[in-house]
Amino acid sequence: MSSDNVLIEISASPARRWMAIICLAMLSILLVSLMFGDTPEIWKLVFGLIAVFVLWCTNQLRESTRDSLVLTETEFRTGSGRLLTTVANVERVERGAFAFKPSNGFLVRLKEPAQSGWAPGLWWLRGRRLGVGGTLSGGQTRAMADSLAALALEHSTTED
Repeated sequence: MSSDNVLIEISASPARRWMAIICLAMLSILLVSLMFGDTPEIWKLVFGLIAVFVLWCTNQLRESTRDSLVLTETEFRTGSGRLLTTVANVERVERGAFAFKPSNGFLVRLKEPAQSGWAPGLWWLRGRRLGVGGTLSGGQTRAMADSLAALALEHSTTED
């Protein structure tokens, strides 16, 4: 963990967190009810497998949204300590309507690829793309995106 001062820390509000968990759980219940309906056996198997997968996703969402995201002057990490990227590795931050980003969130394009990961409702990381958002507040993610973009710009101008 960095000894830098925390500039912004955001987490999912309890209402957003539980709404997402309940919606996924209800989808699983719907799939199970379709299993017991008048459907062919192959569809019962398909609905059952999807229901188990959705329940797994529900638990992953419940666990991941307990965490938070932290921005310091030099790094972007989770509250539990996983380093998502350093500010020096940020190429640009995208918040536009057509950016491939999570709901209420933003996309960070990295200079160098990072280790893939996923915390449903908070962030995903694949190669040179880091998506942030989902169950987070749009206002909080906007402030974090602006701060991260400003830090990255400041860092790139001091490097040159």
